[in-house]
Amino acid sequence: MHASRTKRPAAASSVLLALLVAAVSGCQGGSPSGTAPTSSGTRAHVLAVKIDNVGPARPQTGLDKADIIYVEQVEAGLSRMMAVYSSSLPPVVGPVRSARETDLELLRQFDRPTLAFSGAQTKLLPAIAEAPLDPLPPEKDPGAYFRADDRAAPHNLFLRPGRTPSAATGVNAAEDIGLRFAAAVPGGRAVADRTVRYPAARFTFTWSAERGRWLVSMDGTPARTARGARLGAADVVVQNVTVRPSLYRDRWGSTSPYTETVGSGSAVVLRDGKEYDVRWSRPSADSATSFTTADGERMTFAPGQVWIVLAQK
Repeated sequence: MHASRTKRPAAASSVLLALLVAAVSGCQGGSPSGTAPTSSGTRAHVLAVKIDNVGPARPQTGLDKADIIYVEQVEAGLSRMMAVYSSSLPPVVGPVRSARETDLELLRQFDRPTLAFSGAQTKLLPAIAEAPLDPLPPEKDPGAYFRADDRAAPHNLFLRPGRTPSAATGVNAAEDIGLRFAAAVPGGRAVADRTVRYPAARFTFTWSAERGRWLVSMDGTPARTARGARLGAADVVVQNVTVRPSLYRDRWGSTSPYTETVGSGSAVVLRDGKEYDVRWSRPSADSATSFTTADGERMTFAPGQVWIVLAQK
């Protein structure tokens, strides 16, 4: 399996990069509507990192410390992840890859997040500049990035969050956008595992009562941290969405998919060895996504890491 590559900004686009940094530095981002304040009244300061997810990129580093991990489809039916940090920051995260249009809409749920990414298609740079976020490509903060010697490019770019302006807040990013950690709602069906398939990728989440987690497998192989521990999620949301062609193409001419996360639809939430049928709703890009049961009650989540897998409906 080969990784999809996006065109990195060339020297000719350096002016665009400068404009990107200048434009976002002057933006004033507001809090997304529909989010619930945490009990302390403190907002999360989110660091989102685009993560490579093909064979040569594994095992990834720092995924186990994320509050939320979003999974999205990219070119050639492959997948990438966006790891969202706020409550704590790992020493290293990566491999870091390029941003997509889908990321910009997802991140509008947060209050002016920082987005770390390796680069972007030149035509996407103005959209990144206009988005209510702080972009952090290597060109803006080269001291925060390094290339690992034991991997081949482009799967060897890593971020040191401690060298970025971001700092751990102790506030979970999931709570910051309104997800509630509490006792399980009534109902649900006992289930041993759940698999989500993309055209050229698949994720399986297997319940471990011993660990109280959904153990993650990618493309049929157990997913592990850089230290060899199994990746596991307290909660998994399989959010059924529309995936359509975007206006952008990669360097080989393949159209980048665009995942629609504004609207409503069905979803499945996995927690505590059960699955729950829910509805998701996000009325506008400036609002957060809510998840409700068939009775209209707010869905609750088990404390811990949340994976949100955006699956073609």
